[in-house]
Amino acid sequence: MAYYKDLREHLKALEANNKLVRVKKEINKDTELMPLVRWQFRGLPEEERKAFLFENVVDVKGRKYNMPVLVASCAASKQVYAIGMGCEPDGIVDKWAEAQLHSVKPKIVSGGPVHEEVHLGDNLLKHGGLDEFPVPISTPGFDNAPYFSSPCWVTKDPETGIRNIGVFRAMIKSQTRTGIEASHYQHIFAHWQKCKERGIPLQAAIVLGSSPAIAYAAVTKFAYGVDEYDMAGGIANEPMELVKCKTVDIEVPATAEIVIEGELPTDSMEREAPFGEYTGYIGAERMEPYFNVTCITHRRNPIYHAFISQFPPSESSKIRGIGNEASLFKFLRYDCGLPVLEVARPESCGTSPYSVIRIKKSYPTQGWQVLNGAITRFTNLKIVIAVDEDIDPRDADAVNWALAFRMQPERDVRIVQGMVSGLDPSAVPPTAPPDDYPLPSGTSAILIDATRKWDFPPVALPQKQFMQKARQIWEELGLPKLSPKEPWYGYSLGYWTKENEEEAELALDGVHYGTGEKLANQRIKL
Repeated sequence: MAYYKDLREHLKALEANNKLVRVKKEINKDTELMPLVRWQFRGLPEEERKAFLFENVVDVKGRKYNMPVLVASCAASKQVYAIGMGCEPDGIVDKWAEAQLHSVKPKIVSGGPVHEEVHLGDNLLKHGGLDEFPVPISTPGFDNAPYFSSPCWVTKDPETGIRNIGVFRAMIKSQTRTGIEASHYQHIFAHWQKCKERGIPLQAAIVLGSSPAIAYAAVTKFAYGVDEYDMAGGIANEPMELVKCKTVDIEVPATAEIVIEGELPTDSMEREAPFGEYTGYIGAERMEPYFNVTCITHRRNPIYHAFISQFPPSESSKIRGIGNEASLFKFLRYDCGLPVLEVARPESCGTSPYSVIRIKKSYPTQGWQVLNGAITRFTNLKIVIAVDEDIDPRDADAVNWALAFRMQPERDVRIVQGMVSGLDPSAVPPTAPPDDYPLPSGTSAILIDATRKWDFPPVALPQKQFMQKARQIWEELGLPKLSPKEPWYGYSLGYWTKENEEEAELALDGVHYGTGEKLANQRIKL
């Protein structure tokens, strides 16, 4: 199939799959819009979540906008994410692996819809600058301003010229200025730091609304020096078409809805936040870079695009989680050659600090190779657990079972330092000065090898054929529909003798007294 050229083709696909809610009622972007979308993450099962398109938007001052607001179009659910990837939900990991193994470089074109309207120089404030856009307040009652929640920041390494795209929230500070939250381990901050050393500002462009492939690539962590446009091209299996910006040396999607060009000064910082974060807590105030707008371009009648983040689960946790699961899977399986079957990053934990990795060991130390590889690839991990192939890494009950009975703390647990905390409020108190950040040792991670270290007795459930027969009877009786959890039948884990097997078969033949006689003959005198 041909991939989506822009956000509008993607919208049509969502609507065709009954995954788009159009809201024609007047909605206040500052007090009602995000709370309305929030309810589907707090009150609906995942499979019922959808994207929302608000067509009649106002603000707290009563201003009416002629621009719709789209929220949760990329990752309201795994099903919505799959539509954006152009595949079935069970094909996401394979498609991500293929995109990384066979990326496609972008191509520069002479023009595109994103330049249908251009505001720069004396014309920059003709439509109010950043006031032109209906930017919602994400956490009403706590956020100190509207924030761009889905800005794809495009910057270049000043040494190599290699591009990076990342999503970092941006506080609207004036008609021509935003903030940015970019932790020191983010690639954009490395670009900013290199520019600071040269005494020059960092040129940047904010992309709002484009082909979903760009958003998926932008939120996923790749090695430094990887151009996310290449990854997006790998998803689409065709080059991303880019145009040159008007005032900065940056390339942006030709079919984007909105692009904001400008510079991040490197000789000063400003306070940024508070803002509701993916951790489930309000992000603390920090001194951060800021962005001065030099040009705004957009399509005629653009669509404003936003992510919903804050308390997990959210669109933010889903979109980051799926991409980063795929990135870590590809690294461990293909780059390291380790027997990884699946990577899970639970949404309840914001899909960032916690990872469970399902493996099929061929020798005893592979659990530790996988664990060490994971924290090498992702330095913001905090809890990493390796489990066997029969443990569902997305089922907390299964993982807890493995933790309870397949590991010993003194042997199978290690704590390592040198990690980074990101926005984790447990790292340092919000009142701590910047110098209290735990450097140079960094924060820590706990690695747990919850795989079996030797043969175990069988799983204590009826064998498969008996559970299957019982399910048939269950359905004949009209009992409630079952949703089986793994494991749902018993199986051998290596420690099961021929004698054990024969005795179980005798019991099923109803002649277990023979076993009793055998045991009587094997009594031990005390």
